[in-house]
Amino acid sequence: MTGPLDGVLVVDLTRALAGPHAAMMLGDLGARVIKVENPGSGDDTRGWGPPFVQPDSGDRESTYFLSANRNKESITLDLKDEGDKALLTELLRRADVLMENFRPGTLARLGFGTDVLADLNPRLVQLSISGFGHDGPEGGRAGYDQIAQGEAGLMSLTGPGPEDPQRVGVPIGDLLAGMYGAYGVLAALMERERTGRGQVVRTSLLASIVGVHAFQGTAWTVGGTVGRAQGNHHPSIAPYGLFHCKGGSVQLSCGSESLWRKLCAEFGLDAEAPGFATNGERVDRRQEVIALLEGAFADISPEDLLARLAAAGIPAGKVRTIDEVYTWDQTLSQGLLVDVDHATLGRLQLPGPPLRFFTPGPDGETETTRRDHAAPPVLGADGDAIRAWLSGDETP
Repeated sequence: MTGPLDGVLVVDLTRALAGPHAAMMLGDLGARVIKVENPGSGDDTRGWGPPFVQPDSGDRESTYFLSANRNKESITLDLKDEGDKALLTELLRRADVLMENFRPGTLARLGFGTDVLADLNPRLVQLSISGFGHDGPEGGRAGYDQIAQGEAGLMSLTGPGPEDPQRVGVPIGDLLAGMYGAYGVLAALMERERTGRGQVVRTSLLASIVGVHAFQGTAWTVGGTVGRAQGNHHPSIAPYGLFHCKGGSVQLSCGSESLWRKLCAEFGLDAEAPGFATNGERVDRRQEVIALLEGAFADISPEDLLARLAAAGIPAGKVRTIDEVYTWDQTLSQGLLVDVDHATLGRLQLPGPPLRFFTPGPDGETETTRRDHAAPPVLGADGDAIRAWLSGDETP
């Protein structure tokens, strides 16, 4: 129940979101993650708010920091101080993974270049996350999520139309870079089992967003078509999107012609009407399809409409607010909320890891998902214990 990465030691030099999210993913899987923070202020996100928990006390905590730092320990080190650099050096000798998201070249200037680290610990896997890549004409550029969303094309695909580009509602470039980074680290750890040596894994906000362009990427690279924002409707499938009804809206998807025919049968529409019989025709006449369906839905409440769509076998759903998501029985059934005990805030509920693990057997599956999680640490909470361990006075 400790997780598949039990016994793996991760040194987390990252801050903000991309790197901390990657390190948290490994911590969720059972790795021991030691977060190294600046003395005094710590990770920048400790000050990002509101909202803060206990905002008027000396123990206030940023909800932003709480989102990306569960299952970690915290030690403060000044990387310009020789004594603290010696402590970090000893920590890296023992580590399996180092994660950092400084600007390219910064860690080398501090005396911890990739060559130095490889000599220090040949088995060390090094993850480095940047904004736009570690080389190339703009390799040294600072990376911030919304800027990267714009530069990497995502904002041009998001929003009500081409004249109103919008960012995704979460820092998706940061989160994707963290996910790709963790994925790369796991691959490097597997390769280390064959070669005995670690390697450097690099990704960026730019690369992570381009990596999820999916059909929008090939529409251009193969088809020569530049995708544009078009609101809440799919560019290649119709009907697929958000439709208004009496007092609200629902989302539905007809990803096949059989679903289109079922939808039309349920609401008394002609599935073979000229211009609507095939998906390609419906995509070309998307606004007419939207008007047709919204006319059919005009006197039906969202609840009744969802019930009819479900009965007809049409994939559909509502648009939930965040509070509705976290009180939804299905969310709770998937272990997506975890209870933790925080050093200053007490008992908290946090969004939980998105992975579950099961061991199959003759009598069925046994869930082996990790259940006990540690709250994000207060600044420097584990410094004394880590120093004692490094000096040999205490076991890990």
